[in-house]
Amino acid sequence: MKNELFSIGPFTVYGYGLMIGIGIIAAYLTAESRAKKLKLDPEKIFGLVLWCLIFGYLGSKILYCITVIDEIIADPAFILHSLQNGWVVYGGLIGGILGGYLYCRHKKVNFLSYFDLAVPSVALAQGFGRIGCFLAGCCYGRETESPLGITFTHSDFAPNGVALIPTQEISSLLNFVNFFILINIAKRKKAEGQVGAFYLIFYSIGRFILEFYRGDLGRGSVGSLSTSQFIAIFTLIAGIILVIVSQMLANKGVKAFRVGPGGTAWQAEPESTEAGEAASAAENKTDDEHPESDNTSELEKEDAPEDAAEDSGKE
Repeated sequence: MKNELFSIGPFTVYGYGLMIGIGIIAAYLTAESRAKKLKLDPEKIFGLVLWCLIFGYLGSKILYCITVIDEIIADPAFILHSLQNGWVVYGGLIGGILGGYLYCRHKKVNFLSYFDLAVPSVALAQGFGRIGCFLAGCCYGRETESPLGITFTHSDFAPNGVALIPTQEISSLLNFVNFFILINIAKRKKAEGQVGAFYLIFYSIGRFILEFYRGDLGRGSVGSLSTSQFIAIFTLIAGIILVIVSQMLANKGVKAFRVGPGGTAWQAEPESTEAGEAASAAENKTDDEHPESDNTSELEKEDAPEDAAEDSGKE
């Protein structure tokens, strides 16, 4: 596989960057489309994506720096050299969630509703991103004799000329499957936050298992576990807790967790402008058709006392 796809003059298109770009665009369009169906504000999606990208970038880079802290201590300039490469997905995930939370607080909207909206799109973007990893040769697997192994010939990251477990393709497939599963869960969820919770559960399990087959081991470790496996334990627990707690609070009637008209995410359909204008016009028309009857009624009310006085005098 080759990361440099083609060049136009001095401009080179890289497979990794192209797939990341496609993933972000697909995630944005999917979230915007689903927001309209879920009665969320689609105009907030662009800002949400932007905040998540910025905080996700920072989180991914910070966690990467933590995993290579020894190299940074030995050579602080290493940080500058790694600005265009060196990412940790879990750092981006945690940073993105934090960015989304801060954005929702800033816009005064329910974070859990937009969290549920966003995570299927995150899984979709990750699916494309892993294709980019495959093209670049990063995040590669262990050596294998299986006929399903892949061999890189022009990679700057993976060992060339050696059959490796296709961890990038497996991860990409799992993320795409996760996307479709989460879309179906979103249609049946019983509480706000549950879609995001199941994303954490599914991704954590898949990532924990897949880490055993990764060949790029110089990514930091905690005991016998990789950094990602260690974090996966906590994200899995957080997902399970969120599923249970969100359901309990929704059953108790806590508005932030309720789905539908009783929750904070639901936006009632605005009354049609044309219908309102038609109703107003009908009222005006009725008034115009019966002006005399109204006036006659008022005159009768005014004359009634005089007629009563006359009748009283006659008696």
